[in-house]
Amino acid sequence: MISIEEQVRRQAEAAQAAARKMAALSSTQKNAALAAMAQALETSAPEILAANAEDVKSARASGLTPALIDRLTLSERRVRDMVEGLRAVASLPDPVGEVVRAWRVPSGLEVGRVRVPLGVVGIIYEARPNVTADAAALCLKAGNAVVLRGGSEALNSNIAIVKALTQGAGKTDLPLDAIQLIESTDREAVTAMMKQRGLIDVLIPRGGAGLIRTVVENSTIPVIETGVGNCHVYVHADADLNMAQSIAINAKCQRPGVCNAMETLLVHQDAADGFLPALAPQLIERGVQIRGCPRTLALVPEAQPAQEEDWHEEYLDLVLAVRVVDSLDEALDHIARYGTKHSEAIVTRDYQAARRFLREVDAAAVYVNASTRFTDGGQFGLGAEIGISTQKLHARGPMGLEELTTTKFIVYGEGQVR
Repeated sequence: MISIEEQVRRQAEAAQAAARKMAALSSTQKNAALAAMAQALETSAPEILAANAEDVKSARASGLTPALIDRLTLSERRVRDMVEGLRAVASLPDPVGEVVRAWRVPSGLEVGRVRVPLGVVGIIYEARPNVTADAAALCLKAGNAVVLRGGSEALNSNIAIVKALTQGAGKTDLPLDAIQLIESTDREAVTAMMKQRGLIDVLIPRGGAGLIRTVVENSTIPVIETGVGNCHVYVHADADLNMAQSIAINAKCQRPGVCNAMETLLVHQDAADGFLPALAPQLIERGVQIRGCPRTLALVPEAQPAQEEDWHEEYLDLVLAVRVVDSLDEALDHIARYGTKHSEAIVTRDYQAARRFLREVDAAAVYVNASTRFTDGGQFGLGAEIGISTQKLHARGPMGLEELTTTKFIVYGEGQVR
């Protein structure tokens, strides 16, 4: 029996060999493969849902939180969304081969910069089995091979999804080894994957702060950080309070277990009296537990006192930290101190306040008068996303097809020497 490390290495080698073939495929070939994969996924829906039911049953027995179980659970609609996601990616323009820029230099050389695949993309993720289909589709459309390592809680679901995808791909020109799923649930598999420098070109972790920190600190492969979202909505003194209520409820309650949900609500002192007593009952009715500063507690008696750690927390649950601030400056300072550079929003009718917020907040996505829940590749018109990058190098924000490519220079000459 081979070791886990050897198995991971062999899968990475197979992916690297497939990546060379992937880079040569035409858009037509890749789109045909994605269409076949979508059809296979649709046909395999009963098997996928049965496998997912096993995972959910085990997750409940092991005491996973309701938010994590929601991320894990597939339904007929969520499987349909995966199918449509594959078809949507197939319909997107192919970034590979795009000429980013072209120019002639004094030597007479013609220099061009074109988009090319990254090569082999490794993805380490937790809970959400739909990531398996989304990640495979985006990586393949961008001409890459992909090595997937999902969480143990979704193993049965991921195996069923990858089986369907490879069955569909097998009917096309796509190299079968282009999709690799590491099935071992041993942590040693993650450690081994992080050491495949030279075989895997980039690692993308998707999950909680602990997973992302582990990958960043231990990987020998370049990492694109994604995800952790301590997102804020700031209700300015000049906000439309009805609009602010709608945005706050959506940002917190529409799907609390995702990284672009609001975790902290900041309210200007001049808006607090008219806003918080009206908003709080609507949040509580939806099951939200409010943890507030002293001024919040005076306006919302049902709230619990907030502790320092609450301002840092990504709850991924129906829990909300609320703070009343004296000014826009104080709101900006709070976000700078506690935010995770993911998504931040201001609700205001004051143009200058909006401009300052957009200019001074350091985050991947900054909103004026809209919910943070829109930080999503599909909502931004990018198709399915590979994740939401919160770093600044290579990619930032929702990562679509372009972010799964790099560039190279191509140079045409007529015998020039230097």
